[in-house]
Amino acid sequence: MPSLRLVRLALHGSFYVLLAVAAAPAVAGTKPQATLLPAAVLAAVYGLGIVRTTARRGLWLTAVTALWLLLLAMDHGYSYVAFPLFFLFLGALPVRWAHPAIAAATAAVVAAQATAPGGLTAAKVIGPAAGAAVAILTGYGYAALYRESRKRQQLIDDLLRTRDELAAAQREAGRLAERQRLAREIHDTLAQGLSSIVLLARAAETAAPDTARERVREIGLTASDNLAEARRFVQALTPPALEDAPLPEALRRVTARTVPGAVFRLDGDPCTLPMETEVALLRLTQEALANVARHAHADRAAVTLAFLDGQVTLDIYDDGVGFTPGDGPADGRRTFGLHGMRERIAALGGTLTVESAPGEGTAIAAAVPVDSGARPRDAAVDPETCPSGASSLPRRRSATTVVPGGAEPAVTPKGAAA
Repeated sequence: MPSLRLVRLALHGSFYVLLAVAAAPAVAGTKPQATLLPAAVLAAVYGLGIVRTTARRGLWLTAVTALWLLLLAMDHGYSYVAFPLFFLFLGALPVRWAHPAIAAATAAVVAAQATAPGGLTAAKVIGPAAGAAVAILTGYGYAALYRESRKRQQLIDDLLRTRDELAAAQREAGRLAERQRLAREIHDTLAQGLSSIVLLARAAETAAPDTARERVREIGLTASDNLAEARRFVQALTPPALEDAPLPEALRRVTARTVPGAVFRLDGDPCTLPMETEVALLRLTQEALANVARHAHADRAAVTLAFLDGQVTLDIYDDGVGFTPGDGPADGRRTFGLHGMRERIAALGGTLTVESAPGEGTAIAAAVPVDSGARPRDAAVDPETCPSGASSLPRRRSATTVVPGGAEPAVTPKGAAA
């Protein structure tokens, strides 16, 4: 770590500075020059231990201490070099050996100072002892700093690892979400279109010539729309059904094409919805009507789109065989339709209610909130936006029922769905 490396460099620098100060009198000629050679050897050995950190540290520390004791015996001026050696003992030796080594070095300094002019005095004892105490306390502070730095580095490593894991998890979640989206899109577009083609082809096989030609034309139109859906789907563009028509007209066409004879009703004043809302309602209608065509065996079916106060509702009703919500197909197939419907509507903050029972038909009611100022689908057009204030229409969720006697389906409230 940079701070710890700086502390080590300061310690090594202080050793060389104090060694140079102690050798300066010999260089100047005021003291015997016999100490210069051992001082140079000590400097070289100390530097070798700094450069070659993988060398045997015990042997190196012994050599440095022995050379310093030799110099101390020759000249008491080398007593000051003991101070950086105290830190060297603390860093290279266990505590049980570092403290006795510091005490022995302090005693050697005191003994050397006793041979100086003036003999042994209290100052010559207190000075080295105070230096040893300061070195020990500083060493403990250095050790605490080192431990704190290690912990901080571990925390940083953990954070980096957690960040990488979170990024990987987010990528995986994004991949799964995209797979889920693709599954919904394929199920609601290509699969439904191909299913319609199969049903129309089967109907054309047993139909009269004029009716068969009409079915073939419908097959061609459905195949063209499906091809366009596939191309737009790959490019992630707007569904073709919404490119050249507003949502009510697109739903009217889907209703007439998927379930011939089904009734489409529009309540309220249409307004432009956010594109994701229009796409979700279109896909919901396609999926629900495809189920009616394949499974319901219904005589009547109706789709009601209502623009209410602050929300838009879509109700799809048929008087077919119905089913028990929550039960899968009898053959054990995995279904995706209702699950995909709920995910689409829930992603917009809306609700989806499915009411059905065996023999009682099926009603699907979706309600999606609409904010004021919904952006227009086509920037070149300035359509009305859905108001969030009062509306002349009642706030309800409706379901369409079949009126006996061949009358046109009427819209009546369903209490359980309200």
